[in-house]
Amino acid sequence: MNKPHISCYIGLGSNLDNPTEQIQCSLKAITSIPATNLIAQSSLYRSPPLCPPTQPDYINAVVEVNTGLTAHQLLTHLQLIEKARGRTRTTARFGPRTIDLDLLLYDNLTINTPKLIVPHPGLSSRNFVLYPLAEIAPDLRLPSGTPLKDLLAHCSATGLEIIK
Repeated sequence: MNKPHISCYIGLGSNLDNPTEQIQCSLKAITSIPATNLIAQSSLYRSPPLCPPTQPDYINAVVEVNTGLTAHQLLTHLQLIEKARGRTRTTARFGPRTIDLDLLLYDNLTINTPKLIVPHPGLSSRNFVLYPLAEIAPDLRLPSGTPLKDLLAHCSATGLEIIK
């Protein structure tokens, strides 16, 4: 494996089976990914579900890692962590889940393959991603050159609550 050197951001979210514990266990598992080092982690944030609104609130966080893995290799490891934490994939898009690990940014690259899109398609409009991301990388610029601060200026924190 290559020496860790590529900066990446991963979004974590859970609303089933003790979400805070799901996030903490997933964070620990991320530190065990080969050729990958945890650099920073945000606070935990509570947010309402996108839909359906009848499901429990989510607990979210964002971490920064340095990795020597390719984006697809890192994604494979994230999906193995999801599976180990009881995540079952369904066709429903915003349904409840034990854990969701999204590769938000991989270096300064844009990736668009059938298996992976980076930057993550929802990154620019989801407060439960932008605010934790800004907490650990306030001066970040997206691959498009857009400053994270510009995205925050158009994204309300309504419904978000820092819990830890």
